[in-house]
This record gives sequence, C-alpha cells and structure tokens, in this order.
Amino acid sequence: MKVLVWGINYAPEATGIAPYNVALCEHLRNAGHEPRMLTSFAYYPEWRKLPEDAGKLYRTDNVRGVPVHRCWHYVPARVSALKRILHEGTFVLMSFLRGMTLPRVEVMVVVSPPLLLGAAAWLLGGLRGAAFVFHVQDLQPDAAVGLGMLKVGQFTKLLYRLEAFAYAKAARVSGISQGMLRAFMAKGVPEEKRVYFPNGARMTKLSELPNIGQWRKRQGFAPDDFLAVYSGNLGMKQGLDVLVEAAAKVRERRVRIVICGEGAARARLQERIEQRALPNLTLLPLQGDEAYREMMVDADLCVITQQSGTGQFFFPSKLLSALAFAKPVLAVADADSELALALEEGGFGRRVAPEKPEELAAMLDDAAREEPAALRRTGEAGQRFGERFAFDRVMTDFVKILEQTTTRP
Repeated sequence: MKVLVWGINYAPEATGIAPYNVALCEHLRNAGHEPRMLTSFAYYPEWRKLPEDAGKLYRTDNVRGVPVHRCWHYVPARVSALKRILHEGTFVLMSFLRGMTLPRVEVMVVVSPPLLLGAAAWLLGGLRGAAFVFHVQDLQPDAAVGLGMLKVGQFTKLLYRLEAFAYAKAARVSGISQGMLRAFMAKGVPEEKRVYFPNGARMTKLSELPNIGQWRKRQGFAPDDFLAVYSGNLGMKQGLDVLVEAAAKVRERRVRIVICGEGAARARLQERIEQRALPNLTLLPLQGDEAYREMMVDADLCVITQQSGTGQFFFPSKLLSALAFAKPVLAVADADSELALALEEGGFGRRVAPEKPEELAAMLDDAAREEPAALRRTGEAGQRFGERFAFDRVMTDFVKILEQTTTRP
C-alpha cells in the first residue's frame, strides 16, 4: 500500500505531533508498505528553523528509510493570530504544489492542524485519484474560541465551514480521544466515518531505564529533593502561570518544580520566573532523548497543565510519557476534560482545577510527604492504564482502516 502522510510536523522535532507522524510512517514501513511524508522544515517547538534550512524552498530527505519531502513555510518569531494564519496558509500552499509532483499513492493521511489541509487534500486527492483520512490532533476552531484567541464572528464561521467541508470530503475522520469522537458526532460526522486513533506510547521496560540520579546530580538537585516535572510545549494552551504562582505558595522545602521545554510563551514565562526569584522553580530547555529519559527516571511526579476551557478539544501527549515511565501524575485540568476522565479511570494521580495555585501548592506538599511506595503504586497503575496506548496496538488497528479506505469507492 502506497501512503502519503501529510502534516506540518516531523523529525527532527521531538515534541508535539511530530513523534506520532514519525511513528506512523515507520510502522507502515516496517509492515511492508510504502509511506512517504509531506511536511515542512523543522521549526517546533522553538518556532525557529535550523540555520541550514533557512531560505530553502524544497528538499527531500531519507529519514530512517522514509522519504520526507520538506517545503518552505513562513515561521514567525512571535506568534499572533494573523501570523499563525500566514504560517499555516503558506505551508498548505507550498506543500500542495509539492504534492502535485510526487508519485501517486493509494491513500493519504492528512494531519490537522492545519485545518485548511482538509480542503487541500480533497483537491489533491481529486486530481491524483487518492482518498484521504482526515486525522485530527486538535479541534482547532473550538480551541481557539475556548482560549479567547478568536471571537465568534465571520472568520470563525469560515473556519467551521472549512472543518465541515473536510469532514464531508474525507473517507474517514479520526481523532485522538473519545471526546473528539463525540465532537465529530455532534458536528454531523456519520458513525461509519468516525475512527478512534489515539496517540501511542512506547511502554518502558525496567531493563531499558538509565541509572537513577544521573540527571538529578547533573542539574544540581539534592538526592532527597522532590522533583515535580513539567516537560513539553510552553504555549498558551498549557496555562503554565499557575505553576509559577504555586511555587511561591509551596511549604515543603523538598519540593522542586521543573519546567522543561520550548514554545511561544517561553520568553514571557522566563520573565515572570526571574521577577519572582523563586528558588524552588527551575526553567530548563528541551532535553535531548537520553537526557529526557534520565529526567523522567529521576522525576518523582509529572505535572500536566491545561488552560481552562481547552481540555475537551485536545489530549496531552505528555501524559503518555508519564504513563510509559510509571510516574504519578498531578493534573491541572477542568473536571470534564479528557485528561481528568483518563485520570479518574486509571487512578494514576490527582487533579486540581485550573487557576487554583493554592490548591496546586497544597497537593505538591501532600505528594512530597507521601510514602515513596505509595507513589510507586500510583505510577504503576498509570503504566497499566497506558498499555492500551502501546504503539504496536494503535498503529496496527489504524493500518487496517487505511487498507479498507483504499478499496472504498
């Protein structure tokens, strides 16, 4: 089966959507299919291209046996609503033109956002004779309105029309959470087109773990410090200000909050942290693969934060990493969010509502006082819950859907 995966993110990007696009392409390759990736030059989460990619229009790389066709697109130094539109629009245009020159495929997997890729895929598929699966990683219009980034008006109506058009023209519409599937149903996507395709995780074996204490020592943390780690994108949706406020209210001297990552909100977050001069809060850059594994081994607790009003529209991929490393989770999320529902079902941690730094600080204090064995049992419950997201399982099920899609009229 010849498959084109079309999305804005791919390796060497290490966070966000890119690792899941990589996993899909490599699973297809390992299963004997012929995948190729149509994507951009790497820019995320720093929102900055690599120096060697500056000014390049197109390039084809071979990344671990997968042809990766890269296209120029506009990357703003500072992200705003208008610049985000230009950013995504230039990628859709340039990648569509590149797609016209690529060998024909039997099916396309189109990863949204960008939302406009749905219309572009319908046009490219019609010209090249290929059906497409519209895979939704983020309900973009709903999230933008929920965050207050866009006001309801003519532009949002246009976005919802584009969304409806993509759902109508796609052979299948897949989402990463059950909440997304419920949203698809409410938006009129028929049951036979809805597909559950969650992001996957590589569950970590004890024999594969780095030695305990290496990362902690290298970063200057004491052996008995209680490390509460947030690692991932530093953006508006994450609502990370609550961690800064909570650090000022924590009473347990052992608690050390670590925020590790890159993103559009990093400069503002760093400024706030420097102004508060909090000795128990550390901001670090995104860690490389081995350093990340060492950090996760040394973490006592993983913190996952969401801005209020966004949890129904996206499922945080960083949760899967916490589950893979058997770490207990402290979630900052709405009660009706997908994260909260998973936490309740799996029993692998606790939740506090967004914008409640006092309650978050109190929970961090309680966690630091908890017996290590109890924390370990909580983390192990998460690892058991995470088995359902094992890469091989979710990828195998999705490939079956792709094979069925190639035979649909």
